[in-house]
Amino acid sequence: MSTRVILGLCAVALLGACGNREEILQGPRFDLRSGADGAEDALVAPNGRVEARAIAPLGEAQPVSLSQPVANSDWTHVRGGPTHRTSHPALSATPSQAWSAGIGAGNSRRNRIVAEPIVAQGAVFTLDATAQVQATSTQGAQLWRTDLTPASERSGGASGGGLAYAQGTVFATTGFGTLTALSAETGETQWTQRLDAPATSAPTVRGGLVYVVTTEGLAWALDAETGRIRWQLPGLPGRATMLGGAGPAVTDSLAIFAFGAEDIVATFRKGGVRRWDASVSGRRDGFVYTTIEDITGAPVVAGQRVYVGNQSGRTVALNLNTGAREWTAEHGSYGAVWPEGGSVYLVNDQAELVRLDRTTGAEIWRTAMPYFENDRERRRKGVYAHYGPVLAGGQLWVASSDEGLRAFDPASGKLLGTWAISGGAASAPAVAGRTLYVLSTRGQLIAFR
Repeated sequence: MSTRVILGLCAVALLGACGNREEILQGPRFDLRSGADGAEDALVAPNGRVEARAIAPLGEAQPVSLSQPVANSDWTHVRGGPTHRTSHPALSATPSQAWSAGIGAGNSRRNRIVAEPIVAQGAVFTLDATAQVQATSTQGAQLWRTDLTPASERSGGASGGGLAYAQGTVFATTGFGTLTALSAETGETQWTQRLDAPATSAPTVRGGLVYVVTTEGLAWALDAETGRIRWQLPGLPGRATMLGGAGPAVTDSLAIFAFGAEDIVATFRKGGVRRWDASVSGRRDGFVYTTIEDITGAPVVAGQRVYVGNQSGRTVALNLNTGAREWTAEHGSYGAVWPEGGSVYLVNDQAELVRLDRTTGAEIWRTAMPYFENDRERRRKGVYAHYGPVLAGGQLWVASSDEGLRAFDPASGKLLGTWAISGGAASAPAVAGRTLYVLSTRGQLIAFR
């Protein structure tokens, strides 16, 4: 066939294509992140900005059975205790800011605050963005400050880590790969153990042993008095590790570790012998961030179940004795969930506060919170961080980096009130002595009571 004939056929094909105009489908247009009916939920941030988020329609509020609030004096670990589960702490429904105090370095381009505050011995203990541990009185006065930067390292050379307390000692992990025991009274170093890899999550203390997991996928159990290694357990490291990951949960008999490669391992607490292995697999389709498979929601033990979530769109309930998966919810979790009564509450990977049925994992409701820092479609880069939830005083509390502390109704998910946090929150709340403590991105410890 000649070149002239071929060109002629191509021209005819192009003309034919031009003649078939694209059919424009009729009907409303909804954002890809909208719910089934495109319903929108408007939320007013403390800075005055109103953001409308499309979410799935909420059903009618379902009654919730809450335990009675208890006036606790301590908050010694992530979510209050070694199992990452604590009783319902007492708190005013309408607290006001009592005081604020500096704890050291706040967030910067290189460093981040990732450790939640803990409370014990009438003091609040914090870890800033550059490995400084501080004790602050419950009235806001600085008691002591200790810099955990190794002599061979420069200040600010690493971020990450967390805190735990037991028997008059504060245990601190750091991004420098150390676990240090400090006197809660004076801040004096009692011992330091090098872990050979960063430990960006908080340690857990129970029965004279300290448990920690490193970014290289190695679990450690150390003697709380001496720092000597009791046992180690290898796991699988993740391809990428997020600061402030999931620390171990410890019961009377088991230590439960979350590794970066979706793996959960339960061991006998004293000897480190494996009891069972499980995984948190699955992800949201269509989102690049789901390729990071880190388990970010620290394991929570409540009753005969372990609840744990990843940041890519899955939260699971596992049988405590066997590790068998009992249900899977298609919601990721950046922090520990809060089981209460017949429900499980969490902040999911799409900036929504979610209530699940505790027996089946079915969604009961979800409430949208501010998501993108700039909501213009072509400028959607940074997102707000939300820390929590914590149940206190009959309300669910979430601290957020958009300068807001929010309280929600556990039955319906309705927003009940907002309190300003200058600079935005950098940690989940801790509640003790009828006071809620939260860290700001500016390196401030703020007390509400």
